[in-house]
Amino acid sequence: MEDYRIVADEISADVEAGRLRPGDRLPPQRRFARERGIANSTAARVYGELVRRGVVVGEVGRGTFVRAGRPPLETALAEPGGATVDLELNFAVLPEQSALVGKALEPLLRDDVLTAALRPGSVSGSKQARDAVAGLLAKDGWTPEILFAGSGRQAIAAAIAAFVPMGERLAVEAVTYPVVKALAGRLGVQLVPIETDDRGLIPEALEAASVRALYVQPTLHNPLGSTMDEARRVELAETVRRMDIPVIEDGIYTFLRPEVRPFAAYAPERTVFTDSMSKRLAPGLTTGFLAVPAESKERLAAAVRSGGWVAPRFAVEAATRWITGGTLETVERAKRLDAAERQRVTAARLAGFTLRADPQAYHCWWELPEHWRAETFVAAAARRGIAVTPAAAFAVVPGHAPNAVRLAVSSPPLETLAAALDVLAGLASGRPEDAGID
Repeated sequence: MEDYRIVADEISADVEAGRLRPGDRLPPQRRFARERGIANSTAARVYGELVRRGVVVGEVGRGTFVRAGRPPLETALAEPGGATVDLELNFAVLPEQSALVGKALEPLLRDDVLTAALRPGSVSGSKQARDAVAGLLAKDGWTPEILFAGSGRQAIAAAIAAFVPMGERLAVEAVTYPVVKALAGRLGVQLVPIETDDRGLIPEALEAASVRALYVQPTLHNPLGSTMDEARRVELAETVRRMDIPVIEDGIYTFLRPEVRPFAAYAPERTVFTDSMSKRLAPGLTTGFLAVPAESKERLAAAVRSGGWVAPRFAVEAATRWITGGTLETVERAKRLDAAERQRVTAARLAGFTLRADPQAYHCWWELPEHWRAETFVAAAARRGIAVTPAAAFAVVPGHAPNAVRLAVSSPPLETLAAALDVLAGLASGRPEDAGID
């Protein structure tokens, strides 16, 4: 075993034994090297290995800190946990929607209809299903061709697999949806972080990169909550045409901002728009959609089939009925009102802090006060039964996470959400040592 791994094992053991606690800062690498009697290059490899294992996280311009709880990627991919208040994961299910969803399924349960729906599915679905989803997504002259996958995540995976060969490079925003990080690792694809500003991904930064495709979240970015303006979308469309690269647009939250044209409408010949029922309706209903350019349709269909990502026929038929019968529209309208109310509660309870959030989103980005580190804050919140996500879960480059946390505000009842935010506000106003974090 190489020396750097032995040293990394020793640090990991100190964390496991509690000698190093969440939020503790490791010394700068040069000082660490002197203290351990190792080369600076070895110290750099030790720190890199600790980040890779999820033992520590680096924060830009601040140093390297012992992480809190699960490694960031595990946090982002986790199932609902045992926290009293879950502000990690967005599961928006409104109290009245179950009855609506169930009623819309009644015709599907007739023997003859059910028999047909239980047959094997196909990536193309039925014409009725394609027309329903195309009508759902169409905007201002953009009417896409539709393919189906088992979920939005599978739709993204298929698009990456179709456009980016193993060993090649995919551009993404520098802070991005963590599942894309996991998918890229599984598919052998290297992620290239692209700089962003308040308006979204910066086209000039993208053009300077050598990549095979771009994955982007232009509407209600997760986790930043930003929405790219029209001028930036036009500029980005011109850029990807000059570069001659395909674009994978993640549209999972676009239903909360229905007035915004998808990026695919600006570059329809090269953009795959991915979406699903999971946020629009319920997390247990995951049928995924790919709105695809005609020239890429067969290539993308082959990727869905070869990945084993074809949606079950019953799921596609159910989704079709929810769309055509008006159930989905009713639920989406209610969720937009719900999200706006939750943002008002969040803004009121965290007034005075630095928040980035769209007033119609189900999440917000909280840039923490100077005296708190993200990992320390996550640990302190967890002690109070509140789960939040550290910025490290979203950072493409390990060790380059902002000092921030994401709050997912859709799941708790409003009164519970308000109470939890009051606790977090009080926590952030104090200091780590006051919260029992040394």
